[in-house]
Amino acid sequence: MSLGDDDAGSEIEVETIRGRNWPSVTQFSVFMENRVGQLLEVHRAFVGSKVKIVGLTISDSADCSILRLILTHSEQGREILSLNKFAFAENELLVVELPAGSQSLTDLCMALLQAEVNIHYAYPLIVRPLHRSAVAIHVDNNELARATLHSTGFEVLCEADLNW
Repeated sequence: MSLGDDDAGSEIEVETIRGRNWPSVTQFSVFMENRVGQLLEVHRAFVGSKVKIVGLTISDSADCSILRLILTHSEQGREILSLNKFAFAENELLVVELPAGSQSLTDLCMALLQAEVNIHYAYPLIVRPLHRSAVAIHVDNNELARATLHSTGFEVLCEADLNW
């Protein structure tokens, strides 16, 4: 992001507080026992707060499960998960709005392939931010993926776009 200087006509580079200059969304990976009712227990922790689950996927094994969550308010979500003593990790991923059309996911994959960006995993969002389908993607290079997708006409969303 650049800000113009009125007097000199020069530009100043500005990064976010976390040292990144691309939109991304925090994903929480919650580690749970693989038993009945665990998803409900996590969901109930957010009831009564402004935090909503807008995306999720579950990976399981015989003993444990990993619940990956995208939340509307990550700071408050982090506090709720901590207060409820859920074991979790965080990472940043991209949420990409898919344009109308039957080839939109294909176009997204082709753009990333041409840029040699590897998709580690992806999942759709539960809600439709900005009234369009969106997919969360974890890639090996967020900055290159964001720039590539932006240059090919995709809209990369930030957390504020997910608040409804």
